[in-house]
Amino acid sequence: MKHEHQDGEHEHQQGHASGQHEPTTGHEQNHTHDLSRTPSRSLALALALTASFLVVEAIMGWLSGSLALLSDAGHMLTDAGALALALAAQRLAVRPRTPENTYGLRRAEILAALLNGLVLGVSSVCIVVEAIERWSKPAEIKGGWVFVVATVGLGMNLLAAWLLSRGEKNTNVKAALAHVLADAAGSVAAMIAGALVYLVGWTRADAVVSVLISLLILWGAWRLLKDSTRVLLEGTPDYIDLATVEKTIRETQGVTDVHDLHLWSISDDFPVLTVHIVLAPQSHGVEVARLVCERVQALGIAHATVQPEAHPRPLLPASALLARKETLHSDK
Repeated sequence: MKHEHQDGEHEHQQGHASGQHEPTTGHEQNHTHDLSRTPSRSLALALALTASFLVVEAIMGWLSGSLALLSDAGHMLTDAGALALALAAQRLAVRPRTPENTYGLRRAEILAALLNGLVLGVSSVCIVVEAIERWSKPAEIKGGWVFVVATVGLGMNLLAAWLLSRGEKNTNVKAALAHVLADAAGSVAAMIAGALVYLVGWTRADAVVSVLISLLILWGAWRLLKDSTRVLLEGTPDYIDLATVEKTIRETQGVTDVHDLHLWSISDDFPVLTVHIVLAPQSHGVEVARLVCERVQALGIAHATVQPEAHPRPLLPASALLARKETLHSDK
């Protein structure tokens, strides 16, 4: 068995010449899911800005009677959740594996994302229902307050985006940055609503903008639910083409056939593959399996386990089987 493992500065290699039928595992952790280099300080500062201002925005939305501010505060809550997930993922991903959790706690972020998506979906529906009631019975709204608070919120979002855009960015940070930029768009929408209410007295603008922001939240919730469900159901990652992976394995020198090919994800961007390969005659199982691991890792697969199998012996024709049977009978 040949085992390749890279985790930070730790490397371990082991080989057995007789291990032709033992599985070979290749694992590289210097992929995009490695959170050990995540800019945690920037994430923490962005989280502090977002979480503190969403409380201010929620209070001011209630005092001003603006549903747009309340819905934008709900959107900022999604951003705070995304930032908190990125921080939690970093903390959990660097923990060592245990006998009880052989892959570590990488899926904690997926479970949190699933719960986050459910809560966001329900809250966005509630905002739409309230907006419909506000449309039929417009409430008094202090448009000037709405505009000022939304403007400050836009500044907070842009500051958080600037913090996240500095230095090295992994997938989690990029996702959090996308959330913050989307919330900046929600703040702009709330500013427009406040300006319309203050300048022309159109109070229904608050309800319209609330629906638009809630739809933005609902879209983000749907993506969270879809992506987390795919991971939990061990579906094939949508960013890897399974047909390309199988073709790459089949075209590897020393491989004559492929079966029991499985590809899934432990977490958001930690794909795992297991496969059985049938060896060509005179091929060495460990070497062929090592080559397969290297080729699939070049496709972005973080962890690959390959089981080599000897090429099946050709079946004897019926006449030869009958002659062997007669020979054995005569020997008796």
